[in-house]
Amino acid sequence: MYLQQMRNYRDSLKRPIKSIFFGGGTPSLMEPFVVRELIDKLAPNSDVEITLEANPTSIEMQKFKNFKDAGVNRISIGIQALNDKDLKFLGRTHSAADALKGLETGVSIFESVSFDLIYSRPGQTVDEWSKELEQALSYGTKHLSLYQLTIEENTPFYQQHKKGYFHLPNDEISTEQYLLTAEKAAEHGLQQYEVSNYAKPGYESQHNLTYWNYGDYLGIGPGAHSRLTIDGEKWGIEQIKSPAIWLETLKEQRTKIEDVVMEKLMMGLRLKKGIAVDFEITQKLQQLINLGLLQLKDGFLSATEDGFLKLNGILRHIL
Repeated sequence: MYLQQMRNYRDSLKRPIKSIFFGGGTPSLMEPFVVRELIDKLAPNSDVEITLEANPTSIEMQKFKNFKDAGVNRISIGIQALNDKDLKFLGRTHSAADALKGLETGVSIFESVSFDLIYSRPGQTVDEWSKELEQALSYGTKHLSLYQLTIEENTPFYQQHKKGYFHLPNDEISTEQYLLTAEKAAEHGLQQYEVSNYAKPGYESQHNLTYWNYGDYLGIGPGAHSRLTIDGEKWGIEQIKSPAIWLETLKEQRTKIEDVVMEKLMMGLRLKKGIAVDFEITQKLQQLINLGLLQLKDGFLSATEDGFLKLNGILRHIL
């Protein structure tokens, strides 16, 4: 069915493919031969970044070598925390021991390994985050995604937080943790290139850079999203979420993007270098520049150091 949907986008797939990302849940539960077939169809004998998301469970780790043989050259491991108490709070089923074993296995097989951690967790001190980050950096991976925990509305976390079941670190502690994150990563040769992502030179996620630079990308599978330029216009495409209905119909919903500039800003301001300015600077943007939260430099609009600390507020203001 994936191959069938790919055929539906034959014209779009005639463009050079820069990256392939097997994500959206637990793609590493797929059989490696399926991954190989898809890679062979999309990027045979090419040197593109091919990433597969995985959880640090024994079932998935056993397949790492087979995925590499199938053509995967980058692995992204969903770890999130290195202690069992916080993993349980975050709803993860693996243990800290599983996480470290998965990391060791990934590093032993793949040259390019990334994993994620979440900080500013309930009760987490700056010192605790510093020690956990040092432990994570000691594995020598060339890419890390380090996210500050945020509470989104209409989620179980939101309701629990609202009822006072847990409390997040205050803004002062969260800011100190954020600044410490960039400092520690830099000490290990990983430079911040996006608000939550750090990499050694040449190991930035090419796939995610496409999102942040507002390039075209094609999503295949239930619930997948795309952004494609068709006849000079940007279109958003969303696949049907239900796997059963998707398998039966391969239906999609297309929406013409009416405010391209807004989408570009929402993605591009996450990057350290910002977004190329090929649009008019609005009054709102100029206000943020005057306040020292945004800056115009060499044809790019980007957040200042102070602006990066307040990026969520800046994006809400722009919206």
